Amino acid sequence: MDSPLTLPLDALPWLPVAQVSTLGRTIVVAPHADDESLGCGGLLALLRAAGLPVAVILVSDGTMSHPGSQKYPAEARRALREAEFSEALRILGVAADASLLLRLPDGAVPGPGAPGFEQSVQALSAFLTAWGPATLVVPWRRDPHPDHRASSQLVQAALAALDVRPRLLEYLVWAWERAAPADLPQQGEVQGWRLDISAVSTQKQRAIAAHRSQISGLIEDDPTGFQLSEQMLAHFARPYEVYLEAS
Repeated sequence: MDSPLTLPLDALPWLPVAQVSTLGRTIVVAPHADDESLGCGGLLALLRAAGLPVAVILVSDGTMSHPGSQKYPAEARRALREAEFSEALRILGVAADASLLLRLPDGAVPGPGAPGFEQSVQALSAFLTAWGPATLVVPWRRDPHPDHRASSQLVQAALAALDVRPRLLEYLVWAWERAAPADLPQQGEVQGWRLDISAVSTQKQRAIAAHRSQISGLIEDDPTGFQLSEQMLAHFARPYEVYLEAS
């Protein structure tokens, strides 16, 4: 069987930086602490430079990155990941109180029908209603990590309860490394752009570096724990970020 036609991500048209100001009040949804910096760090910095209100929703508790660590048991891992998340947001210019921590189980963010799904949808709906974003930036619906897909499903369910739906943009994280052809955007399914983030690329890299537990040997007593590879990080050192919007 032939592979499905996919959108050529590295050849998408450029979105002028001036268009960022048209996004208005924006919320970014991050399945894990670091996804906000990897996938959207440049956009967040540009939005704040334009003086626009920004909030970030962190979906999971981050505790499964180093499950074998004794030095950092589960509660300490959660606290560490959340501290790194807060530092990254500070670097990107996002206000300290402009976030929501759902603290859902890392590696097991609930999908439709699973325990905790409806309660999480209600929490998301309440935050979206209170914030009234013009734009919502969420993980790509078929990003290969299950927590990313579940986060997308949570958002879709929360949006169904809103009277006014914000503009929805999607970003990729694990699709750069792990996507099967069917996981990638298909021709005609979405429009896509590359956003020039060269003006804030240093700021983005500083935000990524704030997630020390994910890019260094900070948690040294779990040699099988997760760490972002140099190959993976290279995808987020480009002078652009990719955003997709349903056609």
